[in-house]
Amino acid sequence: MPGDRITANLPSRDFAATAAFYAALGFAPAYRSDAWMILNRGPLEVEFFPWPDLDPYASNASACVRVDDLEGLLSAWRSAGLTDNPHAIPRLTGITKLPGVPRMFALVDADGSLLRILENGGT
Repeated sequence: MPGDRITANLPSRDFAATAAFYAALGFAPAYRSDAWMILNRGPLEVEFFPWPDLDPYASNASACVRVDDLEGLLSAWRSAGLTDNPHAIPRLTGITKLPGVPRMFALVDADGSLLRILENGGT
């Protein structure tokens, strides 16, 4: 059914800081309360729950995002000025291709959550 979907639920140490981080990536608020926040970037949607004591370097939260225009999204997100240092939080990688896996890049947000951005239809 066209209305069926699933969204990622990720931790946030501070909703205002998380919203500002994702705003630089083109996301806008769709809903916010003290207990929940939803951000949208066109068809991309991510939801957040509060976790004020989260250690970003110990986080194991992650989500997969599948897109048609991998290069276009990476280019847009690079404008946020994130480093590609593999030890930094936050960070943004370049496109990689592993055997049997679609081309992809990765975003680690300011709370240590990993978003794997995968190309639709690729293997």
